[in-house]
Amino acid sequence: MNHLPVLPVLVPLVTGAILLLLERRHRSSVLRLWAWVGMAALLAVAVSLVVQVQRQDMLVYLLGDWPARLGITLMVDRLSALMVLTTTLLAIPCLLYACAGWDKRALHFHALFQMQLAGLNGAFLTGDLFNLFVFFEVMLIASYGLLLSGARGARIKAGMHYVVFNIAASVVFLLALGLLYGMLGTLNMTEMAARIAVAPPERTLLIQAGAGLLLLVFCAKAALLPLYLWLPEAYARAPAAVAALFTVMTKVGLYAVLRVFTLMFGENAGPLANLAWDWLLPAGAATIVLAALGVIGAPRLRIGVAYLVLLSAGTLFVAFSLANAGAISAGLYYLAHSVFVSAALFLLADIIQRHRGCNGDYLMPIASMPNKTLPAALFLIAAVSIAGLPPLSGFVGKLQLLNAVPEAQMGWIWTVILGSSLMTIIGLSRSGTRLFWRVDTAPVDMPPPPLRRSEIAATVLLLAYGIAMTLFAGPVLRYTDAAAAQLLDVDTYIQVLRDTAPLIREPSP
Repeated sequence: MNHLPVLPVLVPLVTGAILLLLERRHRSSVLRLWAWVGMAALLAVAVSLVVQVQRQDMLVYLLGDWPARLGITLMVDRLSALMVLTTTLLAIPCLLYACAGWDKRALHFHALFQMQLAGLNGAFLTGDLFNLFVFFEVMLIASYGLLLSGARGARIKAGMHYVVFNIAASVVFLLALGLLYGMLGTLNMTEMAARIAVAPPERTLLIQAGAGLLLLVFCAKAALLPLYLWLPEAYARAPAAVAALFTVMTKVGLYAVLRVFTLMFGENAGPLANLAWDWLLPAGAATIVLAALGVIGAPRLRIGVAYLVLLSAGTLFVAFSLANAGAISAGLYYLAHSVFVSAALFLLADIIQRHRGCNGDYLMPIASMPNKTLPAALFLIAAVSIAGLPPLSGFVGKLQLLNAVPEAQMGWIWTVILGSSLMTIIGLSRSGTRLFWRVDTAPVDMPPPPLRRSEIAATVLLLAYGIAMTLFAGPVLRYTDAAAAQLLDVDTYIQVLRDTAPLIREPSP
């Protein structure tokens, strides 16, 4: 158990390396077997982390037993454990869907899939800004391979935009790290928080510039307006299992904003306290409005789902920018809900696309889709949940968020949240009507393929997560309440690191 914090990174790295060695000489069935073995091990580790942080509050792991200021530090609290569990639960149906046949068409799919999980988990667990950059790059490089493998035409164009945009953001990330390291002498986030609190006035402006660059990078990763242009087309063109896994990638940027700007630039940061929230609150609201309009005007179902991912990111920016425990807790609940339901919609859109022949997922009336009852029912459940209608998890998350809005900001934030929900209902009603109800009399150009059980099972599993979050909303919200309270208690983070790593230096005056 002492080495538990490193296992969410180590397990997928080892599994990916094994799969890379096996793929030249073994059939896909062997690769799938090893992928599922690794996934089962990762699920056990993720559940163990959640259980352990509830017993011990926080885990600190120093790789190689180096001092925190010199080596790689992993810090596991309730928030990071929740993110690792959410990512693992998402990866299971994504892998199940890919194993229906798409994994055979993608070069190194299983190895890249595991490497992306390692990058995601590492980003959630690291306590060091430079290693956050490293894990970002591991995650992104794997995502480049998954997005562009076997690509042609429009997917290559969208993929290249995605690659160039993220490389540019990574360059800015490095500039920010260099500036902050020059001013503070460390990149360990907890130690940086202690030093920022006592930073001399002559360094404040440069530290603020470094924080601004970090904020730019994280908002670009999370697709905040106006840095969102890469997302709709890239997600809509990605293979279904990959697009479903990508729903958690924007949440990495959101997680980084929440972690860095509460720990390092929170209430204890002196003149730099809470420097991000006044900017992010209106930007998040504007992102919500833009995304809701995108859902209404989407020409394809998958474009509409991509805008739903963008809408969830805007909602989370609003929740986190309120910077109180209730809003952060509601945001964490909504984060997990939106990841699962958006992923289910991407998988469902792929199923619908293949059953509509050359018309794909374009929202136009054609002949009635054969065997449409089950896809239509799944679409209805997903639409009710993502729109925030009772009684599903989307309603619970938005209700908790609305209840946490301060009275002074209640009017306009309630208008934005409820107005976007109405626009989402209109957009999804339009999509469902054109896909399943208003049909043309023209014959379908070819017989549709049969529904694959594993694909339906993957979609049902993702929707079942949301239903489970509704049935067990009480325990989940108690966990997110504790995670939000722990996140805002910066003094405890600093003290835990000093108790674990006694060689940490006191912040210089």
